[in-house]
Amino acid sequence: MRERAADDRAMLGHMWLRATFAPQSPMPYTESYLVAGARRTEVIGSRTVEFYPRSYATGDDIVANLRFALRYEPLDLGVLVATFFAMDAEVVAAWVRTEPSGSYARRAWFFYEYLTGKRLDVPDAAAGNYVEALDPQKHVVAGRRNSSRHRVIDNLLGTPDLCPTVRRTAKLEGQIGLHIDAEARAIIDGFDQAVLARAVRHLFTKETRASFAIEGEAPSPDRTERFVAALRSASRFDTGDKEAIVRLQNAIVDRRYAATDWRSFQNFVGETTVDLREEVYFICPRPEDVPSLMTGWMALTERMLADGIESVVAAAVSAFAFVFIHPFEDGNGRIHRFVVHHVLSKTGFSPDTMIFPVSAAIVRDQRSYDAVLESFSTPLLSAINWGWTSEREIAVRNDTALLYRFFDATSLAEYLYDRVVDAVRTDLREELGFQAMFERAMEGVRTIVDMPDRRAALLIRLMLQNGGRLSKSKRGQFEELTDPEIAAMEQAVQGAVAEAPKAIIGMRK
Repeated sequence: MRERAADDRAMLGHMWLRATFAPQSPMPYTESYLVAGARRTEVIGSRTVEFYPRSYATGDDIVANLRFALRYEPLDLGVLVATFFAMDAEVVAAWVRTEPSGSYARRAWFFYEYLTGKRLDVPDAAAGNYVEALDPQKHVVAGRRNSSRHRVIDNLLGTPDLCPTVRRTAKLEGQIGLHIDAEARAIIDGFDQAVLARAVRHLFTKETRASFAIEGEAPSPDRTERFVAALRSASRFDTGDKEAIVRLQNAIVDRRYAATDWRSFQNFVGETTVDLREEVYFICPRPEDVPSLMTGWMALTERMLADGIESVVAAAVSAFAFVFIHPFEDGNGRIHRFVVHHVLSKTGFSPDTMIFPVSAAIVRDQRSYDAVLESFSTPLLSAINWGWTSEREIAVRNDTALLYRFFDATSLAEYLYDRVVDAVRTDLREELGFQAMFERAMEGVRTIVDMPDRRAALLIRLMLQNGGRLSKSKRGQFEELTDPEIAAMEQAVQGAVAEAPKAIIGMRK
């Protein structure tokens, strides 16, 4: 019997495969249906709904629906892997024997063996031009790696241990077309080195505090300095070195929670409600799956960097994949955001020694950050068979590794792009503008009295906190200055503020 949607539209491609073989899998982002009438497309939020006339009918034929998915739809590896494990392997093998040089048969064969790790009983392909596994018009793809057995070009972002996909949506293409890295460089080029040096110090500290604030923490001065030091060396960090990752975790968490290896226990993310119950938001991979997932994460990150995947896309895929694996008890979120800066600096997207304070942009709209995390975590909860042990620990009772190995990261890339754009156009621009204004105020004050830098900076901060004037309650801190000198300095500070863009006024209040 043909699978149908709730409104009796016949399903096609991924939707039919999911309904038939993998109903617990997260929904594909592209839904295809057979309808009476003309071909049309509807975009509803992050989902695309495609309507096809009756000439595209696939019926209850497995091969016809696989062919439809491979030909017309962006591929959803989560649906495909669940389908391949549930269906009879002989269906794909027979298809390959019937069409040994067919491009769709060879791609289905490649994906079957790639995703399941099982070898079909068919000889290596002897004919047919090499065909790309992912359609580069529909997906962000990696460089060419030939699979001679299938005569298929493996252009996937990762490996069978971990392989997210990213669709080429109109929104993502528009974000890439902004060339926000060039815009940032143009902003930076408008300021002198003294201003840049001061701004860089503040931006690294701002990013550190914001990264902790996202998790509701206020770091000690020691932990702040350790995280700042890590961020400053982000471009040189080796994501392929397990010991380096463990050392990074040790550097940014309370020393009592420093790890020596990947976690060996089941973890989850949630909160305690008013009646002392635990509300679970995200169930992490089982501990026995973490080593292979982290091996996959290292290979994924290395491949994206080596193949020149667009910087923000690569940063999003790597960073969110890390936090979904949750390899440690503590520090996962901060390392996840550190990875963003690692990729942006490693690829030269963010200028040398400069940082785009992405975490500060996240803090301004934390609801959207929570929403993008939930777009991944919420569908997983219905696919995971879990419960509480007598010790009130989470117990996962089914094999869940595939849910974390193969997922669609498009919305994650779009989200991160929005935050990077916001960080450049708001935080970077405002910080540089503020430092330029502060430098002008310092010059004005020191022209009147050649004060030590620390004293002059304190005086200016106190004036900025009081509308450009030194309050009577603070006057006693500067007894060495005369009233006329104070008045002249107030004029200098007010003049510097007047020249500054309105957006930066009050930044340090």
